[in-house]
Amino acid sequence: MGEMLTANGTDLWVERRGEGPDVLLIAGLSDPAEAWQLQLDGLADRYRVTAFDNRGAGRTPLPDGPLTVPMMADDAAELLRALGVPAAHVAGFSGGSLIAQELALSHPDCVRSLVLISTWARPDAYFLSMTGFWRWLAEAAPSERAMLEAFFLWIYTPRAHEDGTVERIIEEALAFPHKQPAEAFQRQLDPFRTHETLDRLSEITVPTLVLAGELDIVAPPRLGRVVAERIPGARFEVLPGEAHQPFQEVPAAFNARVDAFWREVEAQH
Repeated sequence: MGEMLTANGTDLWVERRGEGPDVLLIAGLSDPAEAWQLQLDGLADRYRVTAFDNRGAGRTPLPDGPLTVPMMADDAAELLRALGVPAAHVAGFSGGSLIAQELALSHPDCVRSLVLISTWARPDAYFLSMTGFWRWLAEAAPSERAMLEAFFLWIYTPRAHEDGTVERIIEEALAFPHKQPAEAFQRQLDPFRTHETLDRLSEITVPTLVLAGELDIVAPPRLGRVVAERIPGARFEVLPGEAHQPFQEVPAAFNARVDAFWREVEAQH
């Protein structure tokens, strides 16, 4: 079970599992902490894993006024301090990878290493058109199921649509008691659409692993490669046959890869 903690002037819902070196998982657009369930369970034998609901997702309220990526990075830093964690291995997915980048830039003492999943550093024209469509899709879709069926075309592999994985995820989302309203989806999407870190990435000094799905059409490998090229010493890996959300589709392989990376970082310190 999770708990509500106050950090950076807001209440954040937090889930924690396991014991060991600290890992902070930062979710992407619309995702609650439960999106990381297979990591909360699958990595808890070696790590103390923390996931939380970003502002406007899950149980964490959406504040009045503008929502920004630096604000959400401050949330993550203050959450670690509230938990008594001096520094953590940080993994961020999609929009959460932008938060993770900003966390490493603005609060470098909080970050031991970075895993950036399905990431980018500057939106291009395709990305802006795609996310602009998502923005009005949240209002225009005739039902919540229709919204998810359309949105998930960008998120999961054709394999996951074929084998029933996507249908299962949709059913779980429809049953989730803390749904995100369309306005919250849009207000969380807006800062992810426009945030840029490209010209500052060279300031990141922690060990970094950038993971891209070969079939990802939201954040294709070409965008992740640019991130890795700008961060000194970063590694870039493409996951064959995977799309935007590999930690849900192939959790065993994903968990093994990040575990190997974190073990290597731990061995160096």
